[in-house]
Amino acid sequence: MNARTGQRDSPPTGLARRWSQAADTHLTPTKRSLLVTWAAFGTTFGTVRLITHGIRGGWLPWGNLSAGGRHLHHYNIGIAALAGVGLVAVRGDERAVRHPLVAAGYGAGTALIADEFALLLDLQDVYWTEEGRISVDVALGIMAALGTYLTAAPFWHEIGRITHEHTRRRGAALLARSAPYD
Repeated sequence: MNARTGQRDSPPTGLARRWSQAADTHLTPTKRSLLVTWAAFGTTFGTVRLITHGIRGGWLPWGNLSAGGRHLHHYNIGIAALAGVGLVAVRGDERAVRHPLVAAGYGAGTALIADEFALLLDLQDVYWTEEGRISVDVALGIMAALGTYLTAAPFWHEIGRITHEHTRRRGAALLARSAPYD
């Protein structure tokens, strides 16, 4: 049901329908939550890295967040996100707990905290030191990608098979239409 129009959403067609069917077949509610969590972790981590490099490099039009003249590190936002997710979990409403936004909030909040873990560990702002920064970035990126894949490997294999088959059939249909007439 579409919240804005009040009309029933039309079912997906073609490739989207087949992906949806694969998700229904291969993903339990727990796996769906984990998949969203890992995807949110990876996306948030990558986005935060890009933004912080852009701010530091001066090629983004905005600067760091601050309140009362004090820099707000993004781990603060991560802690707030995890506190919000915790409140939803403690409330215990099954529909709310299983909502994809809860999983996304958890993954994003965790990424925001993990990205500044050295600061939390040493209580010093060593965020931009060269030692190990690239290896930490790569390690966390690989963790996010592997977590997203391993959480639902059979689903991803099915998505790959479906997409390959769909692309092959579409390509064959395009070739058939463009073949010269004899």
